Amino acid sequence: MSILINKDTRVLVQGITGKSGSLQTKAMLDAGTNIVAGVTPGKGGQEVFGVPVYNYVAEAKRAHDFDAVICFVPPKVAKDSCFEAIDAGAKLLVLTTEEIPMQDVVEIIAYAKAHGTTLIGPGCAGVIVPEVCKVGAHPVRFFRKGKVGIVSKSGALSYEIGKTLSDRGIGQSAVVAIGGGPIWGFTQRDAIALYEKDPDTEVIVLLGEIGGGSEEAAAAYIKANVTKPVVSLIVGRNAPAGKSLGHAGAIVSGNVGTAATKIAALQDAGVYVVKSPMELVEQISKLLKKGE
Repeated sequence: MSILINKDTRVLVQGITGKSGSLQTKAMLDAGTNIVAGVTPGKGGQEVFGVPVYNYVAEAKRAHDFDAVICFVPPKVAKDSCFEAIDAGAKLLVLTTEEIPMQDVVEIIAYAKAHGTTLIGPGCAGVIVPEVCKVGAHPVRFFRKGKVGIVSKSGALSYEIGKTLSDRGIGQSAVVAIGGGPIWGFTQRDAIALYEKDPDTEVIVLLGEIGGGSEEAAAAYIKANVTKPVVSLIVGRNAPAGKSLGHAGAIVSGNVGTAATKIAALQDAGVYVVKSPMELVEQISKLLKKGE
């Protein structure tokens, strides 16, 4: 068992003929992902690495069943592309696009929720189940199959931690990078809830950063509902207040969204909070040995 995706997940790629779309399509195919179709308006009838291309999602839907859609499109057309995917019945939508107008993001999230679609993103790296498949941009060479479930805002941080764990022989059940913007669909709390129910996950890792209140919300959920051990690393402890660093959501305002408030909430929930990637690895190693 795994969370969000598995070997049977059928994927459609929006923007498949673009630079990012075609590059990531090849990488996903190499990772074992079952990509059944792609969509780029005006490019119907072509193929990308053997994947048939259609002009519209509805057209592709008539020829292929799919469960998940990954979106590599420009910001100005992201809302229409997402609505098209949701209307076609996508159960999972991975929105990689960054710099989407905030009002569009709000509308996409609301539309997905109203139609029962799980939306990861925007501006995310997606999800990988190591040695099975991926719907996103995670480099497969950094990950190996195992018992640690990771959720991260940052894609790059999830890559680094995945590789650090793998280099120590510690594999992952799944890795989800939800995006670093100020708002998104699928949350850290949502991922933790899935990992808690997943029999293949023994230890949960929460990779957080300054800004917003999502880590605090996750901590409240953990305290009330989670029985599995959770280890967390919060980055940005020395960031200046009032300045966005890298991610639009990584901004501290007053006493809201600081590393200190997040760490305090997580520790109160019984989470093992560490200060570095290597300390994270050591703590996970201890927990896995304890569970043997």
